[in-house]
Amino acid sequence: MTDTLPRIETAPRRTSSTAVGLVLAGALSVQFGSAVAALLFPKAGVAGVVALRLTIAAVLMLLVCRPRLRGHRRADWLLVAGFAVALAGMNTLIYQAIDRIPLGTAVTIEVLGPLLLSVVMARRAASWLWAGFAATGVVLLGYQGFERLNPAGAAYALGAAVMWAAYIVFSARTGRRFPKADGLALAMAGAALLTLPFGVAASGTALLHPATLALGAAVAMLSSVLPYTLELLALRRMATATFGVLTSLGPAIAVLAGFLVLGQRLTWVELLAVALVIAASVGAVRTR
Repeated sequence: MTDTLPRIETAPRRTSSTAVGLVLAGALSVQFGSAVAALLFPKAGVAGVVALRLTIAAVLMLLVCRPRLRGHRRADWLLVAGFAVALAGMNTLIYQAIDRIPLGTAVTIEVLGPLLLSVVMARRAASWLWAGFAATGVVLLGYQGFERLNPAGAAYALGAAVMWAAYIVFSARTGRRFPKADGLALAMAGAALLTLPFGVAASGTALLHPATLALGAAVAMLSSVLPYTLELLALRRMATATFGVLTSLGPAIAVLAGFLVLGQRLTWVELLAVALVIAASVGAVRTR
């Protein structure tokens, strides 16, 4: 799964190799964080891992950002609430998907959310060509039958795609209403409050085991705190279009993380499907 901050157009004319390295490091961090989360599922359950990740990340972000609570309008808080629901839903659904289907496949389906959003917002005929590429990729993912794909896992991944698109919309609007990363920190806290009761109910005292807490902290750092920091640094050095192209490599990195950490292998047909969705994502970003 891939979290991302609101895109800020502050890039210089040339993109440095350092900026490219920062983006790729952030993408590696997110996907390998998801792989580590999958290792934690048997110990703490999916709901427990989601709660651990969001709660630890929220605490860290609140300590760093120290967002101001006063002086905001009701509409501002409604945006934060929507942002929190999108965060909670996106994380819960993608982890449910990863528990049932390979990591690379889950992230490939999840990418369809921001891809479709980009196609719709571009309002250009060429954008529908990339939508066709993505659709072909999805058909190929199901080519070998839904027994391998797992209908429930695919459905959760599609739900995560919808939540990711909602996340992007709320992220951009919240970023315009709150300074720095204050809106994100508040939304993360709200998402933690939404998921923590379910995590406690599902996993109970297992969440307090030292090994579980340590892995949960690692997931929070890899999947949230570290990527956000690297992305903020990168966005000061590159154009957002370039950033979008690089982050479109997420499914490929997820396939690599799934293979190295979880021992998951994809067939050549499934790898071709991933490549088509990546090409569609890159093309949609460049067209827009």
